[in-house]
Amino acid sequence: MSTTKSIDTAADAGQRAKANTLISPRFYTTDFEAMNRLDISSVRSEWDKMMLEYEGDNNHDHFQRDAGFGAEIRDMSPELKQEFLDFLVSSLTSEFSGQILYNEIRKNISNPDIKALMGFMARDESRHAGFINQSLRDYGLAVDLGDLKKTKTYTYFKPKYIFYATYLSEKIGYARYITIYRQLEKHPDKRFHPIFKWFERWCNDEFRHGESFALIMRANPKLLTGLNVYWIRFFLLAVYATMYVRDHTRPQLHIAMGLDPKEYGYTVFRITTEITRQVFPVSLDTDHPSFRAGLERLHAISDKITAAKARGGIVGLVNQGVWAVAGFTTFARLYFLPVKSHSLPKQIRMVPAW
Repeated sequence: MSTTKSIDTAADAGQRAKANTLISPRFYTTDFEAMNRLDISSVRSEWDKMMLEYEGDNNHDHFQRDAGFGAEIRDMSPELKQEFLDFLVSSLTSEFSGQILYNEIRKNISNPDIKALMGFMARDESRHAGFINQSLRDYGLAVDLGDLKKTKTYTYFKPKYIFYATYLSEKIGYARYITIYRQLEKHPDKRFHPIFKWFERWCNDEFRHGESFALIMRANPKLLTGLNVYWIRFFLLAVYATMYVRDHTRPQLHIAMGLDPKEYGYTVFRITTEITRQVFPVSLDTDHPSFRAGLERLHAISDKITAAKARGGIVGLVNQGVWAVAGFTTFARLYFLPVKSHSLPKQIRMVPAW
């Protein structure tokens, strides 16, 4: 269910990118001095191999549109087009958020290891954001990224929250893109837009970014023990729940690709959970019936809040408050469900094998 204003102009696209809701991508800032003090010496061997991969830049020529790009864009129903545009704007905002964060860290620190890493990741995210914006430009809806950088609200996160949230964002981004790519690889008739053909090598960038944060966290093991485990549980649940609710606002997009939003979500969770065992000592039991029922309730509550906002007035405002409390309660119940614990592997790095 969605009563969100349609994206008909570049101004609409810009406003959608600037929106700050529970399920929209955010811009972040952090403690640069704390970032500057990071020490990765205990994972030096794996770190140096990873940095050589960044320097090799295997995707330097990937984000170039071929001659047939425009010809492959198919006509869409108005509903599918709006959901696809929302997907593009949300993805653009997320990629640009990473570019800004990584670039700001790079500019404000002197630590040579972290500074070099942030430069490489900002480079990658810049390409991703620019590539998406080209597709929005095809519809006359390109987002003014300079204005977005100046006007969107920034959220301050401690470095450890940046590590948890951004690691998960990069890894779940990989899982989302590779699942879509594999589906459309099997069913090319459902590839209604050519941008999906770029997803495989694109999401390998996301995978490597996640590997970088995994190495940082494993090099600083206090981030993965004690009370911090409760923060890890929080971010796992927050990222999974946000994705699940957001994807259910785009039913036509998933139908067009031959994907069921629910099954797609749990496929992404399964892949992400397999990956995050490299660094997180706990994982969510996403197959638990209470977990699945809780996510369905969050989805239903999100629809109720959207309807209350659309109604407006005092009644709408009261209803928003009632359903917000219900959402908080449901999230809390999900948080306290049992989790799975496991030991961390000796070898940290993984390969994108899905």
